[in-house]
Amino acid sequence: MRRLTLAIALLAAPAWAQAATPETGTYPALTVTPDPLVDEFNRVEASSVADALEQLYGLRNYLPHQFRPNQTAKFTGRALTVYLRREEHKEGSPAQQGMIDAIDAGAPGSVYVMAMDGADDFAGIGALMSTTMKARGFAGAIVDGGVRDTPALAKMQFPVFSRSVVPSTTVNHFRFAGSNIPVTIGGVRIEAGDIIVADMDGVVVVPKAKAAEVLAKARELDNVEHAMYPFIERFRSLKAAVAQYGRL
Repeated sequence: MRRLTLAIALLAAPAWAQAATPETGTYPALTVTPDPLVDEFNRVEASSVADALEQLYGLRNYLPHQFRPNQTAKFTGRALTVYLRREEHKEGSPAQQGMIDAIDAGAPGSVYVMAMDGADDFAGIGALMSTTMKARGFAGAIVDGGVRDTPALAKMQFPVFSRSVVPSTTVNHFRFAGSNIPVTIGGVRIEAGDIIVADMDGVVVVPKAKAAEVLAKARELDNVEHAMYPFIERFRSLKAAVAQYGRL
């Protein structure tokens, strides 16, 4: 009866939420739900998305310049938010169980977004979390603090934007305080499901309610700028290009 109950529970759960257990011995394939909007954002540059948000809505919705990737990176995805509250304690990793659960429940294509009060000297993400996110098909991660185990992350090619690289841990220094809730990082509000656009220029946050309009404007800006390159190469004049295309 117990095995039957377990089988029914697994069938009822989303494919990406299923996990191998000693009893089942199964490792079900992850099911990726198509997200055409996210796919299209991956075709435009983060700078064009930032410009589109500012021109359309007056929003400077990009993270501060301190956020840099651990390796060459370009990714987009829906934000899965987690908040860790600064608190000294002796409970060990159980105090962060909610963070672990959030990662294990994350859908393929997610961008893990960890807010930790700008804790530059604490590594919020390391090899264990990154290995899990990589295995689950996450697009990448953003952490409002440090990252560690950088050789392992480079080997697995999992991109993480962080404020710093440090060898420390959050265990016994932070406590899980919520997931899939609004968080603020570097003055930018991020809600679960917002679209994260990240490349070597930085990280831009697109509010989900504004995504379609921002994408259309970003495409327009991208197309105009890319058309200007051959014009400039031909006429060797930025002034002429700006006059021709009406932008810089």
